[in-house]
Amino acid sequence: METTPNRLLPNLRLDELLAELQVRLQAVLATRDRVNALFEAVIAVGTNLDIEVVLREIVEAAVNLVDASYGAIGVIGEGGRLAEFIPVGLTEEQIAGIDHWPEGRGLLGALITDPKPLRLPDLGKHALSSGFPAGHPAMRSFLGVPIRLRDEVYGNLYLTEKRGGGEFDEEDEALLMALAAAAGVAIENARLYDEARRQQRWMTASAEVTRMLLSGAALSEALELITSMSLEMSGADLVALALPTQDRTALQIEHAAGPGAAEALGLVLPAQQSASGQVLTSGDLLSFDDFKHDQRVAGAARAHMNLGPAVVLPLGAAGNVRGVLTAGRVPGSMPLPASGVDMLSTFATQAAIALELAEHRQQAERFAVFEDRDRIARDLHDLVIQRLYATGMSLQGTLSLIATPDVADRVTRAVDALDETIGEIRSSIFALQSRPEVAMPGLRARVLALADEMTPMLGFPPMLQLVGQLDDVVPDDVAGHLLGALREALSNVARHAGASKVDVSLRAGDDVSLTVADNGSGLKDVSRRSGLANLEDRAIQLGGSMRVESAPGAGTSLSWRVPLRPAAASADG
Repeated sequence: METTPNRLLPNLRLDELLAELQVRLQAVLATRDRVNALFEAVIAVGTNLDIEVVLREIVEAAVNLVDASYGAIGVIGEGGRLAEFIPVGLTEEQIAGIDHWPEGRGLLGALITDPKPLRLPDLGKHALSSGFPAGHPAMRSFLGVPIRLRDEVYGNLYLTEKRGGGEFDEEDEALLMALAAAAGVAIENARLYDEARRQQRWMTASAEVTRMLLSGAALSEALELITSMSLEMSGADLVALALPTQDRTALQIEHAAGPGAAEALGLVLPAQQSASGQVLTSGDLLSFDDFKHDQRVAGAARAHMNLGPAVVLPLGAAGNVRGVLTAGRVPGSMPLPASGVDMLSTFATQAAIALELAEHRQQAERFAVFEDRDRIARDLHDLVIQRLYATGMSLQGTLSLIATPDVADRVTRAVDALDETIGEIRSSIFALQSRPEVAMPGLRARVLALADEMTPMLGFPPMLQLVGQLDDVVPDDVAGHLLGALREALSNVARHAGASKVDVSLRAGDDVSLTVADNGSGLKDVSRRSGLANLEDRAIQLGGSMRVESAPGAGTSLSWRVPLRPAAASADG
């Protein structure tokens, strides 16, 4: 009986060994699965050459590899700040609720300044943790590793919230380091490919703009092409091109591309109180973290251009800036990539050179026309008139030799006809030698002048938005009534509204519409005609209409509209 326990001991030991072996085998199988997952992740991130797609695939692969709930990749930009931040695991509602993306400070900044793997059981307890922005979901466990491109740290992978409530371990860290190494190669390939595509787009765009300008195409078409291609190559959400007025006291956005282009088109920006004016004068690029709330930006641009990070750059060199480009992304987005800004700046410089060449070509053609006119005038004077004069003198000399009265009378009439012809030719010579007079200011210029005139009375400059071919399609009689209506509307705002802002929108198409909206005290009784009667009478005389919308304390909006086509038809008739 005493030997029975001794005989069972070897069997019990064998069970323990078998159980341990089974555990080891399961660990080996799990490791094999994770290594296979790593291989699949490496293959996945290396099969695409679109940099944005590659970055997102890297984060998604990392999240799956270490079983994290959330992941992100932060791309390091100038000054050690995060230039781009791509999250995975957050819903659209969560993303929309976050006040702002990380900027590379605090704990994330530590990974930038000291690019080494960082593994924490509770990131909120770390000394450098600066908490989460408003709307950000709570996160506890943390694993971060750097992504290197050769000796350069491109960015960092951030993983949080190990599923199941556990912590990230050494094996997670090793797998993530291996993925980061493969990601560096994939990012480098995607960057090179993206750079090559950008270079190709830049060369194509520059060649197309130059060809268009030097082939005699309309300047507006070339500027429209410059704007649309700037949007494509910069990665911006909105690009606007503002051109200076003739006296360079203001700029007007005449071309825009991207969502929100219609809202930006036609805005008038004062040269003295706007970022565009500053760039127009200095020729230097300006960068904005929050365009919509930066006080350097003109009020009209802040109100009508919904941009967060943005750049404003010159079309041309200092002292010869021909326009100002604004390119930006919607609020909450990451800034434009440095490579995109550099490419856009180079393209703007090339486009400005093409514009200057086109202008010189037009001047040369105009000069050639004037020279040709002068040559024709000289030939008419030196050859034609002299021969006609000599012929007339010869005929006059023969009158005394003609005995028949009828024949003498016919010769006299021929001499008189020659004198009239000489007079007509001299008038033609004078017309050929004259130069075009300076045109009277167009409707745009007169609206700008009127706004400047009314600014002291208002106490602030009105925000202007001028859209359409106002100088070409609005007849003089309509323009006169329109300017009178604008003057009276602004005068009413200055005298009665108590406003601190007034928006003036003038658009020309099938009709011309003027809208003057203020944020003043509003009208107590819209039905009262008083000073509005004159405005309504002006519109009715031209077959148009006027509408006023107002409420006490809610400001007033006046719409004055006149058809153009009937007016043009009656004028032609």
